[in-house]
Amino acid sequence: MRVSVFGLGYVGCVTAACLAKAGHQVIGVDITPEKVVMLNDAVPPVVEPGLGEVLAEVVWDKRLRAISSTENAVKETELALVCVGTPSRSNGRLDINAVERVAHEIGAALSARSDPFTVVLRSTVLPGTTEQTFIPALLSGAGRGLDSGLRVAVNPEFMREGSALKDFAQPPFTLAGTSDDETADQLRKLYASLETPFVQTTIRTAEMLKYVSNTFHALKIAFANEIGDVCAAFSVDPQELMRIFMMDRKLNISEMYLRPGFAFGGSCLPKDLRALIYAARSADVAVPLLSSIIPSNDGQIREQVDAVLKTRKRKVGIVGLSFKPATDDLRESPMVTLAEALIGKGCDVRILDRNVSLARLMGANRRYIEEEIPHISSLMCENAEDLLAHAEVIVIGNADAEAAAILDAVTPRHIVIDLTRGMVRKKKLERRLETAA
Repeated sequence: MRVSVFGLGYVGCVTAACLAKAGHQVIGVDITPEKVVMLNDAVPPVVEPGLGEVLAEVVWDKRLRAISSTENAVKETELALVCVGTPSRSNGRLDINAVERVAHEIGAALSARSDPFTVVLRSTVLPGTTEQTFIPALLSGAGRGLDSGLRVAVNPEFMREGSALKDFAQPPFTLAGTSDDETADQLRKLYASLETPFVQTTIRTAEMLKYVSNTFHALKIAFANEIGDVCAAFSVDPQELMRIFMMDRKLNISEMYLRPGFAFGGSCLPKDLRALIYAARSADVAVPLLSSIIPSNDGQIREQVDAVLKTRKRKVGIVGLSFKPATDDLRESPMVTLAEALIGKGCDVRILDRNVSLARLMGANRRYIEEEIPHISSLMCENAEDLLAHAEVIVIGNADAEAAAILDAVTPRHIVIDLTRGMVRKKKLERRLETAA
């Protein structure tokens, strides 16, 4: 393919070099004359191991060259990758001036062109930027409608400084944010040399994914460092501990607990987290990240209490009371906290959870109900029909078959608040697919 890459900083230079090495004809574009000269001399404008050798190969073979003219770059290519910087301002707000400027220039260059052209935003931008800023700037630059000939996609990069060439060649996946299959096919062709899953998604999801990935990476580093501090206070080798911790690929290093839903609870997580934080404080070890987890969890409960109250309806039906599906354990269940908060606000609450039956509860669970929440048993419904007949608002707490049945039976008069964030229907669909197979 004939590709132009706008912005010859870290991302743009590596992308241009790697695409040229893959066999594409690439033109790099930058407003800084020094970068243009350096790339044409096969001199890396950024420090990155192995980049000099790749540049020497592709520049010598005339598969990569650099210019400063947007008009000429667009005229000679069929697809443009925008890789300009999006630095952070002092207040944290993203500076997208360069993205907007380049989009306007590309649009202006396209004004004299009638055949289709694809513009791919590779710069890191927040959700909504492509639709609200990037595309309008393209159209503004053109001074006319480009809908018939303009294709737009978002294609975030996942390269780390110091290993960018390897990361480009072996990314976790190739992400194409576009609703247009033809545009997605162009990106498949562009990255055909990569043996990696190709994922097509919405523009906003693609924009958001880079932020979520980097935030999670930062979270892991901060978590490991705080745990290292606590380990040091108790004479525990942090490297040995984390080596063993990471051996658990079922729960610790896995997709478990990463599905958005409701707050956590139960007999283990809250108790053990509080104990570790207390131990750290007793040893004069600051653990701000760990200390923020319970307040964050409590905030999830308050947010959903407010969501119910904002409906202005008093009759509430709660589906699922235990802290997670397939258990009768109510200890520190966020659903119990939510139910009690709603009762305290004057709501008429009914609850459906067949696993939570006073006659079946034994030991600690039975004592918990009798001593801590004796009023809850009087609010339990025997069946879904009774709950639906009572409730104006249905709150789905657990993603189980009982919740799926309730969702199938709701009527237009019911307001549904799904705390599983769609997981109930997703699991139901997965079960149907398994049955069909």
